[in-house]
Amino acid sequence: MRKLYFLLPGTDGKFACGGLWAELKAFKLAQSFSSADVVTYRQREKDKLFLDDLLKEKDLNDVIFVISWGFHVTELVAKLKQYNVVYHAHSPGYPFRLPPSIPIVTVSRYTMGYWGEKSPNSLIYYLPNQISNEFKNLGRERDIDVLVQARKSSEYLIKELIPALQKRCKVLVVDSYIEDLPGLFNRAKVYLYDSAEYWAQQGVSEGFGLQPMEALASGCQVFSSVNGGLADYLDPGFNCYKIAGYSQEYDVQRILKVIDSSVAFSLSEEFFAEYRAENIIKRFQVILDELNEFFDRKIQQPSNIKSLTRVRMAKLLAQKIYGKLRKKYFN
Repeated sequence: MRKLYFLLPGTDGKFACGGLWAELKAFKLAQSFSSADVVTYRQREKDKLFLDDLLKEKDLNDVIFVISWGFHVTELVAKLKQYNVVYHAHSPGYPFRLPPSIPIVTVSRYTMGYWGEKSPNSLIYYLPNQISNEFKNLGRERDIDVLVQARKSSEYLIKELIPALQKRCKVLVVDSYIEDLPGLFNRAKVYLYDSAEYWAQQGVSEGFGLQPMEALASGCQVFSSVNGGLADYLDPGFNCYKIAGYSQEYDVQRILKVIDSSVAFSLSEEFFAEYRAENIIKRFQVILDELNEFFDRKIQQPSNIKSLTRVRMAKLLAQKIYGKLRKKYFN
């Protein structure tokens, strides 16, 4: 079994974000059943390996480099082309292509479908992000009517919907790091999340969307956009409500109706089982076994399936048109 090296630009400061925390969670899960380390490549950090130092070693065939930082993938693929590399895909839409020699592990079925179209000759797997067990419904009294995290929120949410709600109920807008997020979710009746506008501006897609899942697990009613990976698990009318639905007035009416409802909201733990550590570890083990077998085979067998390049697409289209013309005029 090869050792896993999770490549990250850094683990603090300017690199702190949801994607980093999700990748570090994956690293911790990998450590529970295999040998794994974090390797930084932008900033040196105490007690952590640095990529340039690591690459000075002569034989690295017994390791797998796990890359994940979308904006750095092209650079890392070029740097690691002679080694065993896996792309851990979070947000789809980055402007790069991957060779079939690099397997892809995706955090959502939405992301898996994206890469299934873009890299049809690559090995592709689904390994969902983890929802920590601390996110659960504690059955406490909820003293916050509406909770919003400002980051990734749409202009409509911040400038129109929230001011309208503040006139009618207790709204808390959070714009900084929260130490006890499970506790905060357990204080809120409704959680608002609207990230479609944010991701459209970034030019990439919502790969998973942890916060609405964490809010649901904590017993919040969720009003959310359903873009990208959110569509993996959000089901408007059944476990959530679609936000920005037709008009601001209609949004306000629906949210107030939920706040005023006396019916307690709770989803079964079975719904979240797919995203808990136990299931993810089992999937991770199966995927890692297959990756190790692939890298054993790759040494002896070159890739020989024709790639779906633009040139080949044009050729296939020309063949299709020619076939139709021949059938129409010569048969």
